[in-house]
Amino acid sequence: MTKIKVIIPAYNEADSISLVINDIPQYIDEVIVVSNNSTDDTEKNAKNAGATVLKEPKKGYGYACLKAMSYIANQTIKPDIIVFLDGDYSDYPEEITKILTPIIEDNIDFVIGARTKNLRESGSMTAPQIFGNWLATSLMSLFYGAKFTDLGPFRAIKYQKLLALNMEDKTYGWTVEMQLKALKQKLTYKEIPVKYRNRIGVSKVSGTIKGVIFAGIKILGWIFKYLFKK
Repeated sequence: MTKIKVIIPAYNEADSISLVINDIPQYIDEVIVVSNNSTDDTEKNAKNAGATVLKEPKKGYGYACLKAMSYIANQTIKPDIIVFLDGDYSDYPEEITKILTPIIEDNIDFVIGARTKNLRESGSMTAPQIFGNWLATSLMSLFYGAKFTDLGPFRAIKYQKLLALNMEDKTYGWTVEMQLKALKQKLTYKEIPVKYRNRIGVSKVSGTIKGVIFAGIKILGWIFKYLFKK
């Protein structure tokens, strides 16, 4: 039986987190919500919805993901697959099955939920997000021959393959780091088109000028770091 755990980094997602958890398929073994210094009822609502709740006081998407990875590393029984999902209800958690299918049925190592234009709700991605995705994936195609079209955070990866990536980014570069390292280690990968809707609440990244700038710097930094890395 394939063991699957879902990791959800969350910062002040009290209004959406229970909706996300409740829509996750019942066959998932554990839902891990990492409260990234939340000051609202995110933790309480996540617990009430049945999730394991961890606390990570250092702000940053990568910090939250690494906290969950550390927690899993200390468990006796390890999962086969890890799914990453946002806590703002912009993704459709029930589509986890679509994300997992290539791994379970076709032995693919790594799957990304691609937020394709025809499946996106109007306004769900900002102009800087759309441009940033285009620029990053175009550069990965040019420099590394990648076939990615999105840096979408909704993704699944074999647990052992994830460990081998030795993830290290603490903030905005987590997603692109994973994709670059997957290319470097020649993991098999696939994109699956997924639906995407307007998030509940204000984005902590694309909703602020500071967030957009720092995310852009991080993403481009990782791409060029790997370009010149032996």
